[in-house]
Amino acid sequence: MAPAPAGVVPTPMPEKAAMAHLLRVLTLKPTGPDRFEAVTEQEEGRLFGGLILAQSVMAAGRTVETGVIHSMHGYFLRAGRPAKPVEYVVERIRDGRNFTGRRVSALQDGTDMIFEASVSFTTPEDGISYQAPMPEAPAPDGQPSWWETLGRAPEQQRERFHRRWVNPIDIRSAETGPRPPLSERLPHRAVWGKPALPLPEDPLIHAATMAYYSDSGMIATVASAFGMWQPGGATASLDHTVWWHRPPRFDDWLLYTTDSPVAHSARGLIWGGMYSPSGVRVASVAQEGLFRQPK
Repeated sequence: MAPAPAGVVPTPMPEKAAMAHLLRVLTLKPTGPDRFEAVTEQEEGRLFGGLILAQSVMAAGRTVETGVIHSMHGYFLRAGRPAKPVEYVVERIRDGRNFTGRRVSALQDGTDMIFEASVSFTTPEDGISYQAPMPEAPAPDGQPSWWETLGRAPEQQRERFHRRWVNPIDIRSAETGPRPPLSERLPHRAVWGKPALPLPEDPLIHAATMAYYSDSGMIATVASAFGMWQPGGATASLDHTVWWHRPPRFDDWLLYTTDSPVAHSARGLIWGGMYSPSGVRVASVAQEGLFRQPK
């Protein structure tokens, strides 16, 4: 697919094709005991981190018989190569009464480890329950899509997203008004997201799709604020954590707010929260990213 001309927002993949793509890349092929192979269907650039997160959730979950996912802690070790399959090796760390632990390693070409994660599952139980209020945000209906906002972004940023122009999640702006200058605020981003079409009734697919969504825009929260999409800049996800506070369901809009409270030595920390339309915080996310300014 050729890059879009400057100032032009390319047409995203049709909803049915985008959802079919998502379900294909989430369908792992068993290759041995607790080993799986997955396709990527990405032709250029570094592999999208959300894809690796989602496939790791699927690999871990396919080795668990009871319980639901509640956390994943992962490290991006090297950039994944497009158009190459990814092998997932799962280690059974713990099968307890209440918690089940798995370690997932993602490899390409047999020995190149690109990602490693610890994934934990639990059985729901009664206990304390509280949360901070959901941030204020306009309703998603009528809001411009995040893809449309790329028309106002630097050309290199538009082309980077265009190279992997697959849109299984409808992502819309949730900003409440004009942003003050960066000197008066810290980096912040707010979007609504929902699968382009209904997902199958498999809680693991819902969890994997939330993991996919969780990596959409974390780096952009900081990079867009500082113009790091320009030639000569470098950005990358270093690690990524997701906590599912409720059994994973992604069949409606989720408000996803991300904020960066601190950055130093070219590394920035981003916190994220996902909320249902009724205001329930269903997941939290944390990521440290590498941010190198253009010279």
